[in-house]
Amino acid sequence: MEIATVGGFREVGKNMTAVKIGDEAVILDMGFYLPSLISFEEEGGDRKGITTDGLGKIGAIPDYRVIDAWKQKVKAIALGHCHLDHIGAVPYMSSMFPNAAVFGTPYTLEVLRTMILDEQIKVDNKFKTIQPNASIKVGPNIEIEFISMTHSTLQCTMMAVHTKEGVVLYANDFKFDNYPVVGTKPNIKRLKELGKEGIKALIVESLYAHDERKTPSEKVARELLKDVLLSTENEDNLIVTTSFASHIARLKSIIDFGEKLDRKIVILGRSMQKYILSAENLKLINFSKRAEILGYSRHIKKKLKEIEKQGRSKYLVICTGGQGEPGSVLQRMATNQMPFEFQKEDHIIFCNKVIPAEINIAHRKALEEKLKHKNARLFSNIHVSGHAGREDLRDLIKMTCPEHIIPAHGEQHMLESLGELATELGYDIGRNVHITTDGNIINV
Repeated sequence: MEIATVGGFREVGKNMTAVKIGDEAVILDMGFYLPSLISFEEEGGDRKGITTDGLGKIGAIPDYRVIDAWKQKVKAIALGHCHLDHIGAVPYMSSMFPNAAVFGTPYTLEVLRTMILDEQIKVDNKFKTIQPNASIKVGPNIEIEFISMTHSTLQCTMMAVHTKEGVVLYANDFKFDNYPVVGTKPNIKRLKELGKEGIKALIVESLYAHDERKTPSEKVARELLKDVLLSTENEDNLIVTTSFASHIARLKSIIDFGEKLDRKIVILGRSMQKYILSAENLKLINFSKRAEILGYSRHIKKKLKEIEKQGRSKYLVICTGGQGEPGSVLQRMATNQMPFEFQKEDHIIFCNKVIPAEINIAHRKALEEKLKHKNARLFSNIHVSGHAGREDLRDLIKMTCPEHIIPAHGEQHMLESLGELATELGYDIGRNVHITTDGNIINV
């Protein structure tokens, strides 16, 4: 068994791993490195006009050259969930693997189709939908099982690659949330069954391996939101909330409490519109009956004029911009690129954490400074993570008992923190814990 650590083994994002057994191989995830894309667009670049080679040169997609010899052997590109750091590179790279179909849960593939349509990219690879907790045989000797898991969007899975040489469990990204606001509980029973049957290798996120906690349930974030929205003096003020666009459960909570406040709910931003409509197309939610959803700039500008004219205290706005990213709705509102002016004590509620990359931290800090100058009230970090803490990772390792552990989805110090945790559980770095980098092949 050969495991190629293509991307995501020196950075948060750009996730891509390949597993080869004999003459068959599968790719697990194929994601963007978003900070590179953001920097490119800040410098005047246009994503719609960039080629695959161009994306490679700016470091926005994985460097697949380590598996160049495997091109014809790849039978499947399997996607664990719909976040762009896991699926964003598929439209640009999948054609390099002509024999590979693209597999994912209904929501993951619906988001990917929307992205391809929006970017006007031609993709020839077939798409094959797999329900959570189902399996698919992708070649004579490889079967992929999609195990239902909780994270921060819909229909997330861990993927178990079953081969004649053993099982590879791919666990990017997850949390163990037994009280999800939307969706089902994690299938911990199946993980324990696989642990008893035997797992050859565990490839697992290490983002918060240093953080000595169990990640709280999404219900905790819902209670934080409830406290801020329903227990704060806000009768005369506009309320603006931000969230990750794909965090459907968080958006549901905001809408629920906005209705309790008897406010008109308006959702602004193209990315939010795309994720919501993808979920509505699959009848997973029905936000359109409860909120006005606007994606295009001309419609957003018109609505903001209405809000100022009709009375800001009647509205609750949900919008993009929690990272302070240029071009997002909140950033444009704060920098007067929209026909809108914040007033004293308008409420700005950040229902997300900053993704830990320097450019994101700088953008968010700049946005908060602008909002403070406008005398808005800021409520930061009304959020719980969608990623496993150290104690969740400990539980995963103990219940699955893998022979080998490959820390993934993190910077060097994050991978090393997961390695330290593994040594606490009896593993040895260099023997059965493999702290590696992008572009390597591990022989298991």
